[in-house]
Amino acid sequence: MNTHKFMVEKVRFHLDIPDTLIFVGWFYDGRTINHTLTVDLDGTQLQTTKLVNKGSEVCQKYTHSINEINEEVVGIVKLPKDWRNGHKLSIQSTYQGKPHRDAVYSVKTLQRLENKIDYCIEHVKHTGSSLVVNGWCLGSGELKLSLLDTQKQPLPAKIDHFYKTDPERVGPEDEKRDKLFFSLKADSLKENVFFLEIRSAKSFEQVRLDKWNTTGGAANLLRRLKKALRYLKSNGIKATLVKISSRLAENRTDAYTHWRKKYEVTAAELEGQKNRQAEFKISPKFSIAVPLYRTDEVFLRELIASVQNQTYTNWELCLADGSEDNEQKLAAIISGYQSKDPRIRYRILEKNYGISQNMNEAMQMAAGDFILPVDHDDTLSPNALFEFAKAVNENPSVDVIYSDEDKIDLTGTKFSKPHFKPDYDLDFLLTNNYICHLLAVRRELVNHVGGFRSEYDGSQDYDFILRCCEAAKGIYHVPKILYHWRCHYDSTAANPQSKLYAFEAGRRAVEAHYQRLGIPAEAEHAQFHGLYRTRYHWKETPLVSVIIPNGDSAEKLAKCVESVLWSDYANYEIIIVDNGSRDEETLACYETLKQEHRQLRIISFKEEASHQALTNFGAKNAAGDYLLLLDPHTRMLSKNCIGELLGYCMRKDVGAVGAKLLYEDETICHAGMILGLGKTAGYIFRGKSRYAVGYESRIICAQDFSAVSTACILVKHTVYEEVGGMAEEFTGSFCDIDFGLKIRSLGLLVVYNPHAELFYCVPKTKGLSVNAKTTESDDQETKLLKKWGTVIESGDPYYNPNFSVNKLDFSIRS
Repeated sequence: MNTHKFMVEKVRFHLDIPDTLIFVGWFYDGRTINHTLTVDLDGTQLQTTKLVNKGSEVCQKYTHSINEINEEVVGIVKLPKDWRNGHKLSIQSTYQGKPHRDAVYSVKTLQRLENKIDYCIEHVKHTGSSLVVNGWCLGSGELKLSLLDTQKQPLPAKIDHFYKTDPERVGPEDEKRDKLFFSLKADSLKENVFFLEIRSAKSFEQVRLDKWNTTGGAANLLRRLKKALRYLKSNGIKATLVKISSRLAENRTDAYTHWRKKYEVTAAELEGQKNRQAEFKISPKFSIAVPLYRTDEVFLRELIASVQNQTYTNWELCLADGSEDNEQKLAAIISGYQSKDPRIRYRILEKNYGISQNMNEAMQMAAGDFILPVDHDDTLSPNALFEFAKAVNENPSVDVIYSDEDKIDLTGTKFSKPHFKPDYDLDFLLTNNYICHLLAVRRELVNHVGGFRSEYDGSQDYDFILRCCEAAKGIYHVPKILYHWRCHYDSTAANPQSKLYAFEAGRRAVEAHYQRLGIPAEAEHAQFHGLYRTRYHWKETPLVSVIIPNGDSAEKLAKCVESVLWSDYANYEIIIVDNGSRDEETLACYETLKQEHRQLRIISFKEEASHQALTNFGAKNAAGDYLLLLDPHTRMLSKNCIGELLGYCMRKDVGAVGAKLLYEDETICHAGMILGLGKTAGYIFRGKSRYAVGYESRIICAQDFSAVSTACILVKHTVYEEVGGMAEEFTGSFCDIDFGLKIRSLGLLVVYNPHAELFYCVPKTKGLSVNAKTTESDDQETKLLKKWGTVIESGDPYYNPNFSVNKLDFSIRS
């Protein structure tokens, strides 16, 4: 297989400009460097404009490809007016002088594409007499949608059009399409077979909808077949067979299914918990607060059953019903439960106050020690309250408790998408609401901070969690799946754009957190909905001392210093700690740097010394309030790198901040360190693409770690002195671990900021261990374990114990 050829994903005509073709594709090696593309019609080269898309969205789009695709090409081809008289159009790529014909289209094929309507049915839900259809359609001119009955006659339906960002839809004119996506709704239907007609001035499509019903197996089979054919076209028969084989293996041993079979609480354990609760010195009462609103009867019964099946019995279920028009139906159902279980409390609200106030009404019914806000269509694991009661007994002062969670389907029988969370991670929480469910808050704390706020509707729970965590004396994480979040189309809006208010509310909730704490910061929407990026606006501009140890490495050093000088942060000094350089090129470089840059000093350490000793010597000679430790092999990739690091480091609760380090091939060298990977620690996501997102977006989110790489780390000068600087008995990554743990032992945070990116121009290494196995590294490992063994063995608080310690990508343990 030619690993450098170009794969065409999609070809269509421009929606607005006549005789203009658009193609979308990617090169097999995942990047556009050293590649060229040409398009010709019967041998005559055509004018082609090429756009390159890259970033997290592209990496996510092709995450299931056999290759790691980081860059996507969008080609815009101007056809001659007489193109219909031609024969063949060819797309050809060239790599290092070697051409390859990648795709050929006959003119007849192009003519069929010219007026073709492109569409996708994303979701169909047909329940009773109602029908909901969601998808997108694309074609030249105005498109008209109609719902047809079995006889192809029109039926009344409400059709809403909108635009949303979607990585699967790529085109230079897409954002102008305010009617690209649609949502069709119809009621009072008596038939079971329907057709969707999409009609333009020159073409039309009729789609039978019942086969697309996503609640049935036919749609699933069709989607899988379509995906398989697309993969075959993209990757060839050999790669497809390999993929099928691996997928079959995955299906046989699905990671989460396997995990559930092995680690899910057993019937014997549940029975034992019923008896063990009598041993608790503290028996907290848990009030489960649920706002009801036109709740599906099946979901309501499943929720109530999941609470009644708890092995811990000291609870009450507080149901506040704001349904208005069908509360009588729910009241009749709940009355039957209340007659047998007095722990179930029910109240009909005067009106529907909205999600926040409805939840507040439910919480006001609570008489328990802890209040647990729960959605009306979700369920609890039977051991949920027992585990929370156990947490209270082990941590009597705890105010907030949360657990891991997963998703369940409509039937309540299929479990998927487990979210294994870290222990309390403030900076990760400020990038997304990772705590979410299941949450228990001490009632006194709820009374103190107040309940849900309607001005944050859509992200009201996010705002509530932030306020509770700010005031909590103790926050405890139970690393077990105790909550099952109902995953169905009605749980989110048919049009994600209509939920933008929720994401905006989340952004405002983060900003409100900073305002309450008096921190000058603003929150921005990040790459994906529901993720946020913090920008700090401190009035102070403290002096930053950039310390670069060096020894006879002129070329790398010059690039490193140049990238610092490029910075948009002005108040810094550069201290180069020379370790006996003799090379004339290096000495000449020093002279040039001293002459051209007054904020740069070169100090000499005459004796042969380690990188750590040189850094410590530089710190003693530094005047800055903050020390930026840089390896001479690093190179900053943006002007705001120092500012990004300083923004976090100036917070009182932060001791040091690390950066995202990339190898020269744009794969990850460092995105944080996790204790316990291998024998001591490991670099997570090492070797992944620069644009990869990682589990729960961990690569692209600011978060706290036990340690980060000291190849680029900003640390408070006072903290550096308090921990005794860099431990000279450790080298390389073992020093990184020791340095991070010393800072953490002071009660300060070590933050990873992915928005500070640097190249780290060193040989690429792979594998789990932080260092290559040598006699020296074994000795270092022994020393580190002697000093920090208890901490390492207790587990990394930022790494869920349900993850594997033998992989770097947050894989579920087997």
